[in-house]
Amino acid sequence: MDTDLTEPEHARAEPVDEGSPFGPVGVVGAGAMGAGIAQVAATAGHAVTLVDAAPGAAATAVERIGAALSRLVGKGRLSSDDAAAVLARITPAETLDELPNCGLVIEAVPEDLELKRRIFGELADRQPSTTVLATNTSSIDIDDISAEVADPERVLGLHFFNPPPVMELVEVVHGERTADAYVEHALALMKAWGKTPVRCSSTPGFIVNRVARPFYGEAQRIVEAGIADAATVDWVLREKGGFPMGPLELTDFIGQDVNLAVGTSVWEQTGRDERYAPTAFQQELVEAGRLGRKSGRGVYAYAADGSLDASAQDGGPDLELAGRLVGGPVATDPLARTVAMLVNEAVDLVARGEASADDVDTAMRLGTRYPRGPIEWGREVGFDVVARQLAELDEAYPGGRYRPSPALTDGSLT
Repeated sequence: MDTDLTEPEHARAEPVDEGSPFGPVGVVGAGAMGAGIAQVAATAGHAVTLVDAAPGAAATAVERIGAALSRLVGKGRLSSDDAAAVLARITPAETLDELPNCGLVIEAVPEDLELKRRIFGELADRQPSTTVLATNTSSIDIDDISAEVADPERVLGLHFFNPPPVMELVEVVHGERTADAYVEHALALMKAWGKTPVRCSSTPGFIVNRVARPFYGEAQRIVEAGIADAATVDWVLREKGGFPMGPLELTDFIGQDVNLAVGTSVWEQTGRDERYAPTAFQQELVEAGRLGRKSGRGVYAYAADGSLDASAQDGGPDLELAGRLVGGPVATDPLARTVAMLVNEAVDLVARGEASADDVDTAMRLGTRYPRGPIEWGREVGFDVVARQLAELDEAYPGGRYRPSPALTDGSLT
């Protein structure tokens, strides 16, 4: 069954319980993420003020939200009265001074630390001391963002996934100085908004963007080494692994430049740990302007409408090669190698106490649509088997990328 990635399956328009710890909601930044978050909050019953400093940007975003709600009405998922009520709850604004006293303000501006710090400093000065200040960052440390806030215990991350009205997952991220009471409030509110929240500490990439790094990196390294071509690797991960998209076609869809930037950010924030090192394969794609679907060419070539241009491809997957690789030595098996690395990354994150095993599995199933959570997958394969596979990889490719997590064999996850 095809999944509609532009509309939610169900829309709620009932007001939130008056006893909710949060009242009016402010959203700063009227791009795709900010507008989507505003729609989610208003659909859940909150009065929302959507702020963007660019003249007319917030008003234009409200028009886009209105069009999205109209599509829901046309599909019978929302009544026209409810759609009108949701839209009426959203007020556009151009300055932070126009925000009323809010229970929650969510910042959704570009990933610029200094910009975020300035916004949070202004919000802390203008909003009551009880207002929860949240950032939708996907990569910046929460404590860095709250560095100039006098009361950083109320600053946390609410990382929505794109598009917010559709995607169920929200990472609720706490810094070292975030008070637990605010985290619990945020978890409760996300549930009230119809989302599935997972809790994690503020570490590079949080859960999803960190655990997912090997999914892309192993495929790129396999192609770079000449073990298999891109179409064959993608076929193996899709058809044998059950992933909705192969890693190379997915990076074309995301944008090679965007995916490289996220991976580089995690690598830099982990002290250039070899486990997250960007590949020359992807760097060369970006330097050549082969950014994926949006540029017409990435790993693959695309027609003007964004569809795969079959006439410009080098050929389809080599099924005979795929049959020889899958089940063979782990160093040349795209599926076993990728799964081992995903499991290792997830196990390390849980062992460091950054998130629970259940939250990691939930985040990866909902945030990336993986067929299994990596901890669940590790239990199925056997953590001892994964440890042996990684030791094999580490011997074949020394340098630290494939070092096994001690938690694979210490019994803590059995």
